[in-house]
Amino acid sequence: QVQLVESGGGSVQAGGSLRLSCAASGYTASNLCMGWFRQAPGKEREGVAAMYTYGFTPYADSVRGRFTISKDIGKNTLYLQMNSLKPEDTAMYYCAATLARVCVGSLSPRDYNYWGQGTQVTVSS
Repeated sequence: QVQLVESGGGSVQAGGSLRLSCAASGYTASNLCMGWFRQAPGKEREGVAAMYTYGFTPYADSVRGRFTISKDIGKNTLYLQMNSLKPEDTAMYYCAATLARVCVGSLSPRDYNYWGQGTQVTVSS
């Protein structure tokens, strides 16, 4: 089974930056589709960013221009660079994955089968 482990969360002040990492293991398929999601207390889990096979990267409107998703294939690691953080970015951040021939860059949690334990991001004003 696919295993995902997030790291890099923490507490920062508004305007600061963090880089989240998600190490993936336990798979042999050539295409592991991955994305970042977040969930704040009392709110639905929402997609933040996802990888698309042909280069297009979907971002949530609330983070576009501030967050950047990337993947290091050699290290089997997914990253989320978060800049200009706002208090409303405070949430538990999860990386998710699914095995597929083509990654469609879905921001829907329902399209992913594997989830990490999450890493907390807290942004103070």
